[in-house]
Amino acid sequence: MAGGNRFRYGQWRGGPDPLAPPYDVRAAVDAVGSDVLAGGSLRESLRELLRRGPQGRGGLDDLAARARRMRREALRRGDLDGAVTRARALLDQALAAERDELRGRDGDDARFAEAVLDNLPRSTARAVSELSGYDWASAEARQTYQRILDGLRGDVLEQRFAGLRDAARAAADPAAQRQLAEMMRDLNDLLARHARSEDTTDAFAEFMRRHGEFFPERPTNVDELIDVLARRAAAGERLMRSLSDRQREELAGLMRQSLGDRLAGELSQLDAHLRSLRPDLNWQRGERVRGDQPLGYGEATGALDEIAELDELLDSLDQDQSGGTLDDVDVEAVARTLGRDAADDVRRLQELERELRRQGWVTRDADGLTLSPKALRRLASTALRRVFADLTAGPRGQHDLRTAGAAGEVSGASRPWEYGDEQPLDVVRTLTRAVHRAGPGVPVPLAVEDFEVVETERRASAAVVLCVDLSYSMISQGRWGPMKQTALALSHLMATRFPQDALQIVGFGREAMPLTQQELAAVEPDMQQGTNLQHALRLAGRHLRRHPGAEPVVLVVTDGEPTAHLDPEDGEAYFHWPPLPETISATIREVDRLTRYGATLNLFMLGDDPGLRRFVDAVARRSGGRMFTPDLDDLGEYVVSDYLRARHGRR
Repeated sequence: MAGGNRFRYGQWRGGPDPLAPPYDVRAAVDAVGSDVLAGGSLRESLRELLRRGPQGRGGLDDLAARARRMRREALRRGDLDGAVTRARALLDQALAAERDELRGRDGDDARFAEAVLDNLPRSTARAVSELSGYDWASAEARQTYQRILDGLRGDVLEQRFAGLRDAARAAADPAAQRQLAEMMRDLNDLLARHARSEDTTDAFAEFMRRHGEFFPERPTNVDELIDVLARRAAAGERLMRSLSDRQREELAGLMRQSLGDRLAGELSQLDAHLRSLRPDLNWQRGERVRGDQPLGYGEATGALDEIAELDELLDSLDQDQSGGTLDDVDVEAVARTLGRDAADDVRRLQELERELRRQGWVTRDADGLTLSPKALRRLASTALRRVFADLTAGPRGQHDLRTAGAAGEVSGASRPWEYGDEQPLDVVRTLTRAVHRAGPGVPVPLAVEDFEVVETERRASAAVVLCVDLSYSMISQGRWGPMKQTALALSHLMATRFPQDALQIVGFGREAMPLTQQELAAVEPDMQQGTNLQHALRLAGRHLRRHPGAEPVVLVVTDGEPTAHLDPEDGEAYFHWPPLPETISATIREVDRLTRYGATLNLFMLGDDPGLRRFVDAVARRSGGRMFTPDLDDLGEYVVSDYLRARHGRR
């Protein structure tokens, strides 16, 4: 209490928490990157981010689960045949009251009337039709019979036109029926003109001036009016298709009888217009709605309309369709069906997706979201940090990054010596630092902090080809993630520290193909059998020949011996297991070409296949290269270290 005022505190219920921190977009990108580096699919990881939601809450999967649960509940809401059941009950009530009245009367007219009632058809709709001209003796029976017609007429018209709640009850009045028929006639005329692509701006304004009371949604143009009416008409059509043949016939007959020829004709024409103008709506699908509670016409169509809206919502939440985006999700529909909190979750996810795009972390192509070059650089940087965190190559470690180019030309600059430096000492600057520290005098005492080394600038570049196995065995044996991490780390190292070097990543399965960094992150395993190292080495040779003055470096990561090669006649890939002599020979020819060019092949063998070991060992000896058998966790360290060693001329 303060100043006589009483304050109350409670949970915030006004929408999203205004004090909640915004989503950490970088953390979201890193989460996707971790999945990719672990071997996951790039697009699948992005979809998973939205499906799970940031921090694993409020994602599309939660919303879809709620929508499916509500759909199941709607399917158990009741008996769709309730309108006919209600009509049958009222008819039985009217007939009972009429028979009671007739039993108290004498004369042939009463007996004839009883005979008419006794011979009514068993069909409710046909019985109601035959009683349309019957002269009721009981006022109670007449009123009950009229309730059948007025009630169903009101339900049908109210379901189609939300503003007819009051008018439908007065629909028994011939004047009211004429008014309804006139409105539907004008509506059909408006829709016909719209279907002919005529300008209906003025006609729509005039229609709303005359009949706007029937449309509380206040549509602003013809298309909005069609959207409102078509959804309701489609729900009515789905109701008919959800009933059995007998139930459908009964309900259709009752509707014709209750509406009368004029209204029924206008409504039928209206449905035809709406079906042609909105053919994308689900007009044909029936549902198996079951339950003990009889549903009236309005309740039954309402349940089916809710099911249809939930189906549309589930489709938009799916996000698996090509080009799907969260902007496709109708937030208002989410609020109507799942509630305001669910709509808030969708808005937050939409904001996250927009923020990812705005900050340049993702881009959208024809297949959906993908990481942008900015995000790929962050991903590759993470991969490189992981690799160098594991490097234990003696005194150099990460130091190779800082001292790259030590064997090159003197740049004229110097810097303090660090442990592991291989550059020559700058004697003049070293002595100068010692004199400044210790003062003049001889001998000059030297300390570690006095030493400076000459900065050098490397002029020679390297042409590097990293051939990575994309066969299915790589992912089935858990080697896909380390392979991706290694390739991304190497590409980032070269792009940021050795931009004068030229890298080409070549992926090979049954066939080989050059890969950009973005393509590598998104590449999926080749489900076809085949390890076509021959094609990969041929592409490697083309890359090396495009850089004739560079140091040629070829690195191969594979877990299987060659089982495919390109046919020399038609250029098609030919696969056979076990490996054919032709495949081995074709691969060795490419090895020899690279060796004659001056390239040394270093091969990184994953797994312990004896056949692969024999092949790799033979290739390494033939080309003067080396064979490595790293553990998966050490693959990146081995490949990056070998690249650094190769570009310094230390093989």
